[in-house]
Amino acid sequence: MKIQMTCQGDIHILELVGELDYHSSPELREKLNELSAKQAPKILVNLKGVDYMDSSGIATFVEAFQKTKRYQGRLILAELTDTVRGVFEIAKLESIFEISPTVDEAFTRLGAKA
Repeated sequence: MKIQMTCQGDIHILELVGELDYHSSPELREKLNELSAKQAPKILVNLKGVDYMDSSGIATFVEAFQKTKRYQGRLILAELTDTVRGVFEIAKLESIFEISPTVDEAFTRLGAKA
């Protein structure tokens, strides 16, 4: 998996491409932990390029969600593929996470312009 991190104002953006599984989730967990350690106020994860995700990907996002909530940060997941959305639905987590259909809408929710 490839992870590209950028920053736009106070929004930290992670763009993921590839498979989010047992082998690649530790790298994503490390990036998200770095952001939560410095209490990044807004984290946007673009999942448009993720064609497969297993339970370790879900666990990584749950952990990041809990950490950002502790310091009143926000974590938004955007542009989930049908496959990834299905994993969230099976786990009954689509209503827990803030999920945006597009990156533009996610920026709007976060109070910024895309």
